Amino acid sequence: MSASTTTAPPVPPSPQRRRGSRASAAPPGGRRRRPPLLLLLPAAVILIPLVGYPIYQLGLLSVLDFGQPQASGGAPTSFVGLGNYTKILEDDQFWSVLLQTVGFAAFCVLATLAVGAALAVLLTKVGRWPRLVLTTAAMAAWAAPAMTGSTVWSFLFDTNLGLVNHTLERIGLSGFHEFNWFYDKWTAFLVVGAVVVWHSFPFVMVTLYAGIRAIPEEVLEAAALDGANTWTTFRRVTVPMLRPILTIVVIQSVIWDFKVFTQIYVMTEGGGIAGQNLVLNVYAYQKAFASSQYGLGAAIGVIMLLILVIPTVLYIRSLRRTGNEL
Repeated sequence: MSASTTTAPPVPPSPQRRRGSRASAAPPGGRRRRPPLLLLLPAAVILIPLVGYPIYQLGLLSVLDFGQPQASGGAPTSFVGLGNYTKILEDDQFWSVLLQTVGFAAFCVLATLAVGAALAVLLTKVGRWPRLVLTTAAMAAWAAPAMTGSTVWSFLFDTNLGLVNHTLERIGLSGFHEFNWFYDKWTAFLVVGAVVVWHSFPFVMVTLYAGIRAIPEEVLEAAALDGANTWTTFRRVTVPMLRPILTIVVIQSVIWDFKVFTQIYVMTEGGGIAGQNLVLNVYAYQKAFASSQYGLGAAIGVIMLLILVIPTVLYIRSLRRTGNEL
């Protein structure tokens, strides 16, 4: 064989090349995940004590016999272990309030999702200026403090001076002269639920609107060419593509609406007549401060915290599934 046809032996890769190939093939859970965690460290240094210390104090208080005598220093504090939890779990009122809280939160979540989704679709159909006006109005409702919104809505539904009763009378509806919306349990929950939805729907609207705008136009055009109307396109195309975002929105709304306090406390004046409109947050407040049973109030707070851990874990898992690293 001639020299021109001989082939040189393969050259082994250099150590630098081997090191580079190993570095490029490194798993994503290695070195590249450290910088984001380091960026979160300053916030964690501040937030962990601010959140962790109150939770620690809440848990500590929940296992103590701590009332007004102990708070004023007139009696020693004693350890009761799970005694406060046993007393709460054996109280029929607690289970009634818990069921009421779950039902009220479910109503608010479903109504918020329906209103927010409908307005998100509407934003995609209207022009620039109507969209700007609607978005600005929604952001104003979202930015309004809960105390302010509750006070304004209480005045609107006032028995004697309320604009709602006056308007219903003017359009010819009978039975609304000096009608007390907060006397009956269900009408009171309906009005308070409307306030909660008014505060919450802008988050759902903006989030879903951003998700809808991210759907490729080709997909929607293909559905239109196949003869799908607006409702069919929304149900068969838009909703499946928005499922990860919908999951996050629903779980976030569950967390918010389950721990409603201000709207109930302000509009029903502490939970309604004979406590008919109590939810867990207001119930815990009454036990702790109105009855000076701080240990029982803390136990209710811990139970609420444990209940909310479930949707919180689901929320974090949903965020990770959508590709948002925490």
